[in-house]
Amino acid sequence: MKISQKIQQSTKEGKVWWSFEYFPPRTAQGLQNLLDRIERMRGLGPEFIDITWNAGGRTSDLTTELVKTCQSTIGIETCMHLTCTNMPSEKVDIALREAKLSGCRNILALRGDPPAGKDDWEAVEGGFEHGVDLVRYIRKEYGNYFDIAVAGYPQTHTLPPEERAQEMTYLKEKVEAGADFIFTQMFYDGDMFIDWAHTVRAAGITVPIVPGIMPIQTWNGFLRAATAVAKTIIPQSYLDALEPYKNNDEKVREIGTKLVADMCRKILAAPIGVQGLHFYTMNLERGTRLLLEELHLVPRIETLKPLPWRQSLTPARRSETIRPIFWANRTKSYLSRTEDWDEYPNGRFGDSRSPAYGELDGYGVSLKQTREDAIKLWGHPTTFKEITDLFEKFCLNQLSALPWSDQPVLSETSVIAQQLARINRLGFLTINSQPAVNGERSDDKTFGWGPSNGYVYQKAYLEFFASPELLDALIPHIERDTGITYYITNRRGDLRTNTTSEGPNAVTWGVFPGKEVIQPTIVEAISFMAWKDEAYELGHQWAKVYEPGSPSRKIISDIVDNALLVNIVQNDFHSPDNIFEPFFKLEEEFSTRRTITANDHALITNGHAN
Repeated sequence: MKISQKIQQSTKEGKVWWSFEYFPPRTAQGLQNLLDRIERMRGLGPEFIDITWNAGGRTSDLTTELVKTCQSTIGIETCMHLTCTNMPSEKVDIALREAKLSGCRNILALRGDPPAGKDDWEAVEGGFEHGVDLVRYIRKEYGNYFDIAVAGYPQTHTLPPEERAQEMTYLKEKVEAGADFIFTQMFYDGDMFIDWAHTVRAAGITVPIVPGIMPIQTWNGFLRAATAVAKTIIPQSYLDALEPYKNNDEKVREIGTKLVADMCRKILAAPIGVQGLHFYTMNLERGTRLLLEELHLVPRIETLKPLPWRQSLTPARRSETIRPIFWANRTKSYLSRTEDWDEYPNGRFGDSRSPAYGELDGYGVSLKQTREDAIKLWGHPTTFKEITDLFEKFCLNQLSALPWSDQPVLSETSVIAQQLARINRLGFLTINSQPAVNGERSDDKTFGWGPSNGYVYQKAYLEFFASPELLDALIPHIERDTGITYYITNRRGDLRTNTTSEGPNAVTWGVFPGKEVIQPTIVEAISFMAWKDEAYELGHQWAKVYEPGSPSRKIISDIVDNALLVNIVQNDFHSPDNIFEPFFKLEEEFSTRRTITANDHALITNGHAN
């Protein structure tokens, strides 16, 4: 979605919104660390983020990679900076083409600073002289595909009248050339900004103004950013409040947060039509988070979770509204795996005759963790009990990942965490689950997703590995519950099921004002059979973490080789605990027998055939 549309929607609803800016680091490792931080900070609820562009595109590859990943995998709307510095039109064409391919719909068009080592700015041959030239070029080549932002400088309000008027003329020219909104340079004088904004409106400029807010992190960082980098005037009140504590970083951050927050409140209350704040994060998290907390700005569920799974914003996937539940914990794998599916963007194969059916993605299946990290996480298990302990700890949020899950358990899992731990102790190794939900509000912090004023539903779902013997003991208890449907397969792909339907089973759906019922998550046979290849391979990748012939590799390989992959759905979403009843009945059956046979003992303590 274009940023101007997001601003328009928030204005219509009377809601304050916010956004974050990041810059590309110099190294590949720095890029990965920043992506992890952006992923975390997505939870702070920004409507969009924006990525800077160094003079001459010195880090253009990293900028492009950041934009691509943020759009596709993190699923957050992204604005890409583009400067004129050392950028002939050919380079601009490449940058715009890459942005479009990534699904990026927003560009901040800047003249840019002089390149490193030069004091004066000069255009390159075949390049652009001013920011307005870049705006005109983007409009000419791409029409209305991109929202175009331009820079505004509140600091110019302190210039002599003639220079001030000239700067306003330049800004108006950029808007008339096709700019959709204005990002401002950072500032700390709220009154100056408000006066400047009134002057902008008086000049006939009506596009949204987005104030650039710089959190105060440390005394030296504050002075350097304000005076050396942005050449921003610092109000004396800031200096008086902060300088006595300049050697106490925590105190500077505490006082600075309140000062900047007060400025933000004044701006939002002023009659200038500003309802959003753009935070210059400097790739740091804490200062921005503290500011949002001080301002009592709470993320909206519909911003964080427009769907129950992370939506990709690349062009081909923007309309995707359905996904199989099997990849819930491995988003990146799902995105790469389904890229060439014939029936895309339905989110599933739909036809087993597809030439893509059953194929793994071109990069193969791999664990997210390095060998060293995997061993730190999972140690050296040598018994089935030690394996079930790991699964139990994961369900109880005492372990951050399993091979089948790239991230810790979701907050909704806490509702069924004890039940999951209990069935893992029985020998059922759970790799995916969701509790039943019957009409929770869409803004609920645990279960909510989608537009406000709606209601969400989901059927209880479980997916697990189990030995054939243990599953044979469980199935009679499942069959007694007519509300439960299941799919079972081995690694060869021998499928059995008790469902008579060949179509998908919606396990998540939402009802919202003025919309059709949305059913974004499904269970079906065809995609389950595609997923099983990956599920088994992940188990073997875990085994390969350990040395050949080692007890850990042997126990994991034995379990995976012999286990069946099972998913079950309790279709009665009014009864949240019913899905666990067959397991507890089996547990009771074992515990009430007077004599435990050798085979029973193997079922409980080993969980797989000897």
